[in-house]
Amino acid sequence: MNEELREYLLQIRPLEAVSMEMARKRWSQVAKPLNSLGVLENDIVKMAGIMETSRVELDKRALVILCSDNGIVEEGVTQTGREVTALVAENMTKGESCVCIMADRAGVEVFPVDIGVARDLVSGVRHPLITRKTAYGTKNFHREPAMKREEAVQSIETGIRLVKELAEAGYHLIATGEMGIGNTTTSSAVASLLLKKAPEVLTGRGAGLNDEGLRRKLGVIKKAVDTYGPACRDTIDVLACVGGFDLAGLTGVFLGGAIYRIPVLVDGFISAAAALAADRIYPGCRNYMLASHVSAEPAGRLLLDQLELAPLIQAGMCLGEGTGAVSAIPLLDMAVSVYTKMSSFEEIKIEAYKPMGGGS
Repeated sequence: MNEELREYLLQIRPLEAVSMEMARKRWSQVAKPLNSLGVLENDIVKMAGIMETSRVELDKRALVILCSDNGIVEEGVTQTGREVTALVAENMTKGESCVCIMADRAGVEVFPVDIGVARDLVSGVRHPLITRKTAYGTKNFHREPAMKREEAVQSIETGIRLVKELAEAGYHLIATGEMGIGNTTTSSAVASLLLKKAPEVLTGRGAGLNDEGLRRKLGVIKKAVDTYGPACRDTIDVLACVGGFDLAGLTGVFLGGAIYRIPVLVDGFISAAAALAADRIYPGCRNYMLASHVSAEPAGRLLLDQLELAPLIQAGMCLGEGTGAVSAIPLLDMAVSVYTKMSSFEEIKIEAYKPMGGGS
């Protein structure tokens, strides 16, 4: 780890306990059955600890989409070619992609970031492109490491700096997204090395692979795990050997949430693989994350369980781009409204609910 990244991580402080206790007390006073909003209540308490205030606000929220190409596509592990990454990323800048339509509905500002697309992009005006290119796509990790260690660190620091900029602009919540053909392959390889689980347990069909394509994808990941596993000294090595610039950048976004005290929403499988990488780089980083949904990809639940994060939604989603993260934001909006606006038991002059033990 270089000195700049180490200096960033030294800024992380624990969740603020007093604000969390005040948030729990407020929930206990709201005139409804105790704990009846489940994960939503817990997430508001966590946000109070992150923000260091019990006055939780979500008025200004951003979706950061890291876009990058992956050299592993050369091995036929995807249904489409890598040229699709650039086309979809450009579509995002015009506000015409799936997640942009959803974000408009949810009141979320979209920030597409070119961190490693294989060609230069033409930006639309709806969501202007942020260009932070580490390189023009990663190498093919079937033949050589995906990137240099220095490039992995650079990408992580890019993610951290993006969060810094959003924090300075007053954003209260960051949703994570990505776009990169081949990145379910990179994410499966990263997850396999970090979790020390067989690729078969973690690897799905991505964007619609047939049986032959899935066998090819599994073979590539298995070989990578065998080749690079013994040589990886730490999580940054894992990202460098088999990851992508988007994954490394998202890792930085999660670290940035902890550094600059902004809650960060985990999206699906790819985002969760980056979240786990961030937590391995700085144990406890998970405390600054919220889980939006359970991805339909095989590793979706496993990664959230490893991070000890409870998802808000289970809808069989696996689109990526941040669609799951954006979908969860209206639920958090509703929870904040109840938390801040609902009458207390005392105000409506009825006896408060009391905690009851389980069993008979």
